[in-house]
Amino acid sequence: MNRAAAPVRSSGRLRFGADRWRRWKKYRVLLLMLVPGMMYYGVFHYLPMYGVVLAFKDFKITQGILNSPWIGFHWFEKVFSDPYFYTVLKNTLVISFYKLVFGFPVPILFALLLSEVSSAKFKKAVQTVSYLPHFISWVIMAGIFFTIFSMDGPINAMLQWFGADPMLFLADDRYFRSILVVTSIFQGFGWGSIIYFAAISNIDPQLYEAAVIDGAGRFKRMFFISIPMLAPVIAIMLILSMSGILDAGFDQIFNMYNPRVMNVSDIIDTYVYRRGLVEMDYSYATAVGLFKSAVALLLILVVNRIVKVIGGKDHALW
Repeated sequence: MNRAAAPVRSSGRLRFGADRWRRWKKYRVLLLMLVPGMMYYGVFHYLPMYGVVLAFKDFKITQGILNSPWIGFHWFEKVFSDPYFYTVLKNTLVISFYKLVFGFPVPILFALLLSEVSSAKFKKAVQTVSYLPHFISWVIMAGIFFTIFSMDGPINAMLQWFGADPMLFLADDRYFRSILVVTSIFQGFGWGSIIYFAAISNIDPQLYEAAVIDGAGRFKRMFFISIPMLAPVIAIMLILSMSGILDAGFDQIFNMYNPRVMNVSDIIDTYVYRRGLVEMDYSYATAVGLFKSAVALLLILVVNRIVKVIGGKDHALW
């Protein structure tokens, strides 16, 4: 029995190896296109993960990471006993929550409304213009918004027309968070709408034709066809957005905040930057960053589970 079965197993492995080689050969161009992306994530995302051990060590530059003594959860105890950490955590959650609540629906609405425009040239022109802010760095964007909200800028000029006094909006903690949210939406809504445009283009046109025959207008077609068909994509994007709930936007805030609004704008990322790179307290900063990553992982697992229970497997990531 064993002697007879051996050739069968051997030939099965050979067939499997030949099939796998044919698939590799068939998709070799696509696989080669994956290489730059895999190298990027490997070098800049996976290799640096070794540095998380700093959160558990009493790091000494002269001794290096390997030879520095282990210290357990000392840095986490220090983080959670620091009152200012909770101020930073609160600012991060508030800003991220505002951006999620007000910013998440905007690309969806933009894609839905623009998809109803019949003029292809106008649609392409609007899409192109909406993508442009995404490719402008926050260094430049911050300079533009500093000019707009300055004492001599157009916003204060409009206020003066109505008899109001000019204000330093970017130095006032009452308005700074709102400005962060609005400018963030402006910078990213066009780019974020791409995936929704792609999903809308894959909807069967016969559904819209049948709805038109039944007398459904544009908004009814939007509410009863487009939005339900977009539900899986919206759910997945919501799950991915929840994973970044503690990522309030380092580039934007770092280039726009100032000491007068630190109490409402200092977030985890800027706090880690100051403690790690400016004050060179590497272990403490690593502990804060690791806490942020752990919370993000927990949130994406929980939200994915909730979406899977409510909407089914088609609405979840896994």
